[in-house]
Amino acid sequence: MTVLGVDIGTSSSKGVLVGADGAVLGTAVRPHAVGRPRPGHVEMDARVWWDEFVSLARELINPGTTVDAVGVSGMGPCVALADEADTPLHPAVLYGVDTRATAQIARLDAELGRDAVLGRCGSLLSTQAVGPKILWLAEHRPDVVARARRLYMPSSYLVRRLTGVYVLDHHSASQSVPLYDSLALEWYRPWARRIAPDIELPPLRWPGEVAGHVTAEAAARTGLPAGVPVVTGTIDAWAEALSVGAQRTGDLMLMYGSTMFLMNTVSERLLVPQLWSTVGALPGTRSLAGGMATSGVITDWLRDLLGAPGHDALLAEAEASGPGAKGLLMLPYFAGERTPVADPDARGVIAGLTVEHTRGDLYRAALEATAYGVRHNVDAMRAAGADIRRVVAVGGGTRGGLWTRIVSDVSELEQEIRTVTLGASYGAAFLAASALGDTDIDSWNPVRERVTPDTGRQPRYDDLYDLYLRLYPATSDIAHALARHQRATADAPTG
Repeated sequence: MTVLGVDIGTSSSKGVLVGADGAVLGTAVRPHAVGRPRPGHVEMDARVWWDEFVSLARELINPGTTVDAVGVSGMGPCVALADEADTPLHPAVLYGVDTRATAQIARLDAELGRDAVLGRCGSLLSTQAVGPKILWLAEHRPDVVARARRLYMPSSYLVRRLTGVYVLDHHSASQSVPLYDSLALEWYRPWARRIAPDIELPPLRWPGEVAGHVTAEAAARTGLPAGVPVVTGTIDAWAEALSVGAQRTGDLMLMYGSTMFLMNTVSERLLVPQLWSTVGALPGTRSLAGGMATSGVITDWLRDLLGAPGHDALLAEAEASGPGAKGLLMLPYFAGERTPVADPDARGVIAGLTVEHTRGDLYRAALEATAYGVRHNVDAMRAAGADIRRVVAVGGGTRGGLWTRIVSDVSELEQEIRTVTLGASYGAAFLAASALGDTDIDSWNPVRERVTPDTGRQPRYDDLYDLYLRLYPATSDIAHALARHQRATADAPTG
């Protein structure tokens, strides 16, 4: 058995070919950039998703290679609207990093009621929610919404192009607040008709269910055999959790990527305004999740800004800087913040700068800032009743060791790192393999190492974490005023 997994991420698309025993037979990556046409707008042409899938498949499938199933995943929740011929009508509006729909959130809160939304959907309306983004398009691009007939996310768009089937998984739907009823596990038609009256919402299935089979047309484009089953797929973070076995009650997955994502599998629905309560990737499971708007994005920004030769050099300099980054403290809110702050107008802050500080100190402060953000989210989860028994780390940021060590030292959490840390593409492949029969992720992807907290560093990090929690309320008024200036500057005529 050989399966293909493809994930459409924020900064790249990744493909992996995996054998019956979980061995990675081949990988391929296609870097890409999101569009940022103005402050708060983060979007991407959905056609890129299919073009990159085709390119990845063509690279990975050699003559004589047999592919028995295909799995897909992608960033989300996103809003990609298409007409009845499936032609994308507008760049896809991305997940919580896109903060354009704040006015629509406020209006829906007033109309539907915050408590009613939380009770029915499991999460409050936020920049992560699908409904306000559709309303923003209806108000600012009415021509687009007037022609729109279907709603896609990266995984469902790939399924459509591969199989001709229009479908979405339950987990992605549960993040489409306020369109989905998380108790009834179905679209909530009254609110869906209010927000998207002319859009045909897709039928719902679970991520590991077979959605359809590769058509002859898709086979000719991709090199896949016609008739191969394609699973429904899901949002990347939940595929990442599956890739490292973090799907049992009490498991917490930490995803180290362009953004930091946390997903805790819980035994029952936990409702807390600061976090997201969703259905899980597997039938019968529930999740309590949080996400930071930036993490790896900041380290990339610093690398480019400082003219560093690469992340390895900066990691070495950050290691030499030592705990506390020589008195630097950063708020990692460079694109607003999702959970638990829920403030799209939050902004990045670097406090304590002197002329003696180096780029290694700045890089260390960025890594520590994401660690404080992880601890903040974990504290919110535990306050909501989450029982965190095991922590599993995944993603590109687990390589090298320093970032994961800092997170363990700051959060006082032991982290488990599996042998394969490719992430969502590997999880998508696992879903595809599971659709063909029983597959055990623990045998596919055993534990490689454990990262344990250094108790000697905890008193210092406790003090700095307290300052981190105080820094946001102390600077938020100024940050909000600056955010208004940034929007005004973007709106001002040029020339």
